[in-house]
Amino acid sequence: MVFISLERSFPCSVLIDAVIYARPRERFGVNMTGWPPQEIALHPEKRVLFLTKDLELIRKQVYDGLNLRMEDLSVDDLLDDINTDVMTPAWVCFDHDPAEIAKNAYAGLMHHGMRVIGENMLKEGDFECIVSGYRKGTGSSRETAAQCERWSGIRLVIAASFAPIHERNNINLGQLMGDHELLLRLQAGEAINRDEFTDRYDPVTRLIIESGGLFSFAKKMQAGEIVVPKLSATWRPMTMTEKIIANNLVGQAEGSCVRPHDPVIAKVQGGYSHEFTTAQVHNFLVAEYGDDYTLPQPSKFAVFEDHLLYAHHNPKFLPYMDKVQTLRDLQVTFQRHTGVRDYSAVNGVSPGICHQVAREEFIDVGDFIQATDSHTCMGGVSNALTYGVGATEYASLIYSGFTFVKVPESIRFELVGKLHPGCTAKDVMLHILSDHARKEMTLNRSMEYGGPGLAYLSMDERATLCNMATECSARNGICEGDEMTVEWMLMMRPELSASQVWEKIVAPDEGAIYDGGTHHIDLSAIVPMVAHPGDPDEGIPSDPTNGALVSEIGTVDIDIAYGGSCTAGKIDDIAYYAEVCAAAEAAGMTVAEAVDFYIQYGSGLVKEYALEQGWDALFRRVGVNVIDPGCGACIGAGPGVSTSPDQVTVSAINRNFQGRSGPGKLYLASPLTVAASAFTGRITAWAPTIFEE
Repeated sequence: MVFISLERSFPCSVLIDAVIYARPRERFGVNMTGWPPQEIALHPEKRVLFLTKDLELIRKQVYDGLNLRMEDLSVDDLLDDINTDVMTPAWVCFDHDPAEIAKNAYAGLMHHGMRVIGENMLKEGDFECIVSGYRKGTGSSRETAAQCERWSGIRLVIAASFAPIHERNNINLGQLMGDHELLLRLQAGEAINRDEFTDRYDPVTRLIIESGGLFSFAKKMQAGEIVVPKLSATWRPMTMTEKIIANNLVGQAEGSCVRPHDPVIAKVQGGYSHEFTTAQVHNFLVAEYGDDYTLPQPSKFAVFEDHLLYAHHNPKFLPYMDKVQTLRDLQVTFQRHTGVRDYSAVNGVSPGICHQVAREEFIDVGDFIQATDSHTCMGGVSNALTYGVGATEYASLIYSGFTFVKVPESIRFELVGKLHPGCTAKDVMLHILSDHARKEMTLNRSMEYGGPGLAYLSMDERATLCNMATECSARNGICEGDEMTVEWMLMMRPELSASQVWEKIVAPDEGAIYDGGTHHIDLSAIVPMVAHPGDPDEGIPSDPTNGALVSEIGTVDIDIAYGGSCTAGKIDDIAYYAEVCAAAEAAGMTVAEAVDFYIQYGSGLVKEYALEQGWDALFRRVGVNVIDPGCGACIGAGPGVSTSPDQVTVSAINRNFQGRSGPGKLYLASPLTVAASAFTGRITAWAPTIFEE
């Protein structure tokens, strides 16, 4: 039995002392045995790839054999905010075998319309180490981003900082991560003890890495070979996230409190996957536990068919539709094998986007939910702890019944005042992204929302705040519960009573510690914003943190306006689109001739409400292309994507990464700004009198 001390962890007996260039056997879904070694050194015949802001310099390393050294570069020379869409674009994820995924590693890294790293080139370049700047792996929770490096031969990942889900995925795959100082020493020929790569982690995370990944660790947990450290019995005031984790502790005394960075095991109330991820979950479980594996509590978990339902509308995806069908078929296989809840499309129509349907149907106050999508954090609007994980972590937790948690630090957003009529919660998030997130104040923290201004935001608007916590590279977003929370939950769950909901509401304790500080956001000071598309060819990534005031961007003509996604396909978002469309119709206007305007519902419930209110008919009268529920253009898989680099889109989706929603330039904006722009033909902030001018 391995006892984990709070001061240090003991190495697992199966580890083999070797160096980084040892290449033991591996098979699909299984971590290498013998990794990581006790001593880490660079192989003299292997290479280090520096992802520089000068994209031509990357190409020279890949194709011309140029070798760089850290001592000749600074951190400022390296690419920041490398997102998971760049590492594995949507079409790459149509392959569920990591070995196939690795063939197209970094397929989304483009320079003047061409791939910087061609097919198989990461692997064929004999790179064992990859280097970048700040916030490596932002965006989607897709584990394929970590897999594309791992299965290309990369076992050492160097960056100034990592986005939390991507870092966790690397840990779960047994990848070693380090900083630029460690790389300087390695390139100088030094062999470095493994502890220097892992001592910044808590004891449990260290053991996961030293075991070669999460599956090996989970087996030891189930076998009783690992005992987690006992927490202090001393009471302390806790934040909302800390209290929910404490309520779900496994192997701890009743009433135990948690602190940031505590390594704990916790049970979850449920989770879900979708057709982009379920195939890997199923195959990982088969590889680890055999064809006859079973789940202990399948009724608490679900599968959704929502991401790829309209993929055939994107011409770029047409060659891959056989792979898309394979993903659908494997999800059906998984659902029938396990008996999890089924939210498949019926007659070609999806029940809706997983995050929206989950909050409507089964995320309850105080729950702890994990799912294979970064926007799982949207469920925090219901005063719940919800966040995304990779396929390996999800497969492990639904099989074992528990999940490993490193308690995150928290950052508090105290909302005051009231938004102006032309602003929405999306503008609030664009403000936070351009300020707090860009400064890494939200990195891997729980974003907790409260204050008197929260009462002026509807549940759907609060959901936007929680949903886009992942764009801030935060762990999760969570809202305080109040009368509005209870009323909404009773509307969604008529079988509950008000007292039952109130009993589950989790409030922060007085005196709770916010390591990220408490930040006051005056809602009345928020003005309409966009996130601009940057200039990827010059090393300035397309990123949601590229905030700019609409009033300061000048004239930006648009070709496409898109309203939808989990962020902006809720009832209140549809109401915003309807407000603008009604004003345009009253002014005798239709959608601008040069613009295609798309509105896509977030769920069947949202569509039903829009039909009842007459909004659906209104949209069609003024020239909107209305789409049934699903993710669609948000991941480039549906109507509303750009089809050429010169097209400009203003979109209410959550992220504007290069190529995510087509090859054109994409500006993020609020539902009001998107709708107003559709009628004026240029990016325009909404005001009730705008069409009277």
